[in-house]
Amino acid sequence: QVQLVESGGGLVQPGGTLRLSCAASGITFGTYNMNWYRQAPGQEREWVGVITRFSSTNYADSVKGRFTISRDNDRRMAYLQMSSLKPEDTATYYCHARDPSGFPNYWGQGTQVTVSS
Repeated sequence: QVQLVESGGGLVQPGGTLRLSCAASGITFGTYNMNWYRQAPGQEREWVGVITRFSSTNYADSVKGRFTISRDNDRRMAYLQMSSLKPEDTATYYCHARDPSGFPNYWGQGTQVTVSS
């Protein structure tokens, strides 16, 4: 079956860095666009950014210049490198795989990121 497993979350101080990983199985990874989303308590899920199957990237304005998405198709991994972290980046971060046609798509279980001193 399809699995997306995020890891790398934790507690980090403001201004710090963190790298999240997403391990995919059960899909032809290289054909999927890989997105990252986040959801803070009491808020709607927010799109963070995407890396397409061609490895082009796009980001939400709130993270542009601070976050970088990458992928390793051989290892079936996607990454979210986060720097200059702010308390408002605190959220559960989700990996999402979407076929370019829009369907099917899959979610990971999420990993918690807390930015606090």
